[in-house]
Amino acid sequence: MRTRRLFLLLIAVFMTAGCAMQEVVKKDDAGVTAPVSRPADRSKSDVTSPKQSLAATTPQDMLQSASDKQSRNASTVVKLHSALDKIYFDFDSENLSESARNTLTKNADVLKKQPAQKIRIEGNCDDRGSAEYNLALGERRAKSAQQYLITLGVKPELLSTISYGKEKPAVPGNDEASWAKNRRDEFVVLK
Repeated sequence: MRTRRLFLLLIAVFMTAGCAMQEVVKKDDAGVTAPVSRPADRSKSDVTSPKQSLAATTPQDMLQSASDKQSRNASTVVKLHSALDKIYFDFDSENLSESARNTLTKNADVLKKQPAQKIRIEGNCDDRGSAEYNLALGERRAKSAQQYLITLGVKPELLSTISYGKEKPAVPGNDEASWAKNRRDEFVVLK
């Protein structure tokens, strides 16, 4: 979709920029060439008009600019994702612990500095219990974090939730240490 928009932008630029002025050379009968119609020379201190600036921009420049913008956006997404911490839950609970509330407060501060960035809260569970039960519990965990972030001033339209139940364990294992790491909410930055 972005490639199509970029292509349409390039076409529009070339259509609005028009043809570049070229020096017209006319041969006279003696075989000597002389310039015919030529615009007045402009000094270097003249300001370039936006139309001239567009005409001087090559498709490669525009593609490079778009590529640079995508790289900056990707860098921002990576930085934001690494700044958002996971929260963890007690067994069979969607209640936010004091530690989870502190983490969500920190995450809210980060999110408020990126006011247009959408985030998906992913609820997860350990592998105990049925798939249906864990999907519902994961959803309640994600919604609990979402509500808390909203009370801290994060815009609701920027937050979405999903539950993976027990389908995406962070740590394999059948012991309390593994299960504790799997009972979590993760915060994913959407592009």
